[in-house]
Amino acid sequence: MSGRAQLMWDDAVTAYDFGPSHPMDPVRLALTMGLVRAYELDRAVDVVAAPPAGDSTLRLVHRQEYVDAVRRASRDPRAAEMSYGLGTTDDPAFAGMHEASALIAGQSVGAAEALWRGECAHAVNFAGGLHHAMPGAASGFCVYNDAALAIARLLELGAERVAYVDVDVHHGDGVQAAFWEDPRVLTVSLHEHPRTLFPATGWPEETGAGAGEGGAVNVALPAGTGDEGWLRAFHAVVPELLADFRPQVLVTQHGADTHFEDPLAHLAVSLDAQRAVQASCHDLAHEYADGGRWLALGGGGYAVVDVVPRSWTHLVGIAAHEPVDPLSEPPEVWRHEVYARTRQRGPGRMTDGRTPAWRSWESGYDPADRLDQAVLATRKAVFPLRGLLA
Repeated sequence: MSGRAQLMWDDAVTAYDFGPSHPMDPVRLALTMGLVRAYELDRAVDVVAAPPAGDSTLRLVHRQEYVDAVRRASRDPRAAEMSYGLGTTDDPAFAGMHEASALIAGQSVGAAEALWRGECAHAVNFAGGLHHAMPGAASGFCVYNDAALAIARLLELGAERVAYVDVDVHHGDGVQAAFWEDPRVLTVSLHEHPRTLFPATGWPEETGAGAGEGGAVNVALPAGTGDEGWLRAFHAVVPELLADFRPQVLVTQHGADTHFEDPLAHLAVSLDAQRAVQASCHDLAHEYADGGRWLALGGGGYAVVDVVPRSWTHLVGIAAHEPVDPLSEPPEVWRHEVYARTRQRGPGRMTDGRTPAWRSWESGYDPADRLDQAVLATRKAVFPLRGLLA
């Protein structure tokens, strides 16, 4: 297995563009790749552009009638059919939508194939993580569900156990739905509570069905949760599940919208805590996944200058085994690029100045604490189904 990580990148992914007033501004992707290059991380990884996902690949998760509807809307945005979630405020149709969406999906699928073939141990597609797309509809800024497609391709190639861990502020509903009854896939999502945030799913009682019962795990975090609570919840749930499941591949989604500056959600997590979870996912892949196979995806994140590029550059550095010093200043060439693209001043540090710490679950819990109540609800709902102590 190659020691170098793969970074999936094609400049054309920035064509995934819902328009100038939409929160999902593709400048976040361009600025992330610019910061990766400024830190010369592109020399520490193999930068690979995979082909777009074709219809046979898209059908691993999506219905052909939906793919056809996306293609029609792509040719003529005025033909968008709202019955397929297209032409809505969240998912407005745009020319070339099918091609851009299939290209992003292709990067995640290509990364999964490279991991399974042993061409790399780690792969990153920060343009991916479009976890809300459903088999027959667009949802939540997501047209094709690249995360689910990558997992489905791994299963098609012969994988028997794939774990998916989603730390986006929004519930990873589309990936959960795709594998709701499949015991080969463990989906774990830590997200803001569905009472206060889209998509209003991801309750701890959602645990899968049929042969997949116990395969869906949801930690619904109270609005306002900060670094200590977020990290406590992650470490109280994820490592124990992965130790039990022993995935052959670990797929993780790293939406940056948990950040306290994100305009669309209500958690209060710092860049430093996001980096800590990225590092933990890397370590968990080495500890529990076959050969350290790890596919890391992007996701949400709407503080497109100050947060997203820094967070995902840290992710690339961790995957490349060349971590970026949090105390470093982003290179001046990148800050010039930020101003040229956005007329904003870029951030001056790769840290928020936090030193994240948390109490382990083993040290005990407080039944009156809202965060501990959320963790306990998850453990009670799903751990006994997996033969684990709640």
